[in-house]
Amino acid sequence: MSLVSVHNEWDPLEEVIVGTAVGARVPTADRSVFAVEYAGDYESQEQIPSGAYPDRVLKETEEELHVLAAELTKLGVTVRRPGPRDHSALIKTPDWETDGFHDYCPRDGLLSVGQTIIETPMALRSRFLESLAYKDLLLEYFASGSRWLSAPKPRLTDDSYAPQAPAGERLTDEEPVFDAANVLRFGTDLLYLVSDSGNELGAKWLQSAVGDTYTVHPCRKLYASTHVDSTIVPLRPGLVLTNPSRVNDENMPDFLRSWENITCPELVDIGFTGDKPHCSVWIGMNLLVVRPDLAVVDRRQTALIRLLEKHGMNVLPLQLTHSRTLGGGFHCATLDVRRTGTLETYQF
Repeated sequence: MSLVSVHNEWDPLEEVIVGTAVGARVPTADRSVFAVEYAGDYESQEQIPSGAYPDRVLKETEEELHVLAAELTKLGVTVRRPGPRDHSALIKTPDWETDGFHDYCPRDGLLSVGQTIIETPMALRSRFLESLAYKDLLLEYFASGSRWLSAPKPRLTDDSYAPQAPAGERLTDEEPVFDAANVLRFGTDLLYLVSDSGNELGAKWLQSAVGDTYTVHPCRKLYASTHVDSTIVPLRPGLVLTNPSRVNDENMPDFLRSWENITCPELVDIGFTGDKPHCSVWIGMNLLVVRPDLAVVDRRQTALIRLLEKHGMNVLPLQLTHSRTLGGGFHCATLDVRRTGTLETYQF
């Protein structure tokens, strides 16, 4: 039996990978870092911090990830974790050299679609070898009968980036490049965010990889920066949570216009450690749906919790204290590997 089986973002969760904060660091500033993360600071490159995150941040985050793993286990979910790696080790190709980042966000580099798991061609050079953290798991999933694909490894030369371009245009179309977190699954419909972490060629490659069973919907002018999972959050068939600062009547993806749309309320700013956060206050809506009536939500986002409960959802309130610092909430820090349910086309 294939251990990989995921058709959407809400079917009851059976197996999940929870990331780790061990060894996390900010990579050396290079052209990819400026284009994807710090384009506004391109002219003053020496101001970009790099190196290991504070020990307190990593210790507290790892403790909170253990709590998340334990709570999911209590719900009957099989939880897998990556082992530690040395992110200070150099990564070198004939075109560039850098150091690593972290394995905190398995959602960013691996995409599960149906019985297939895909290693995506990530935008940051520092994440070039990130899939190695999950190699043993990938081999296990492949042995179970799952399909295992790796997108063409991108060169990520300087021509792939345009840090001085307008937001949403800083990743060029030299080759297919996209993070897995640019994609959301709605059965046979796959939303693909065209942004500074996913280009047009990436959408074209993904469509070729998943075949005619699926329709990849490239979404433009929705959110220019990076990933999609703090912009649109599917909750259950026919119901999505949207970010009011990004989603409107003009840019709502066409295939979702018939869905009920609930707007995320104002979120609590949880703050961050260091000079610059890796994400905005909207990381508070980066929740993990465990099943159609239950979601893991940041306990500090009380207005969002009340809204979800009003729409018939139960909430498991947990906390990732440093989600703005490390750049990921509960959805980012997990990768659903198996959910119950079958492939469907959702029309309302």
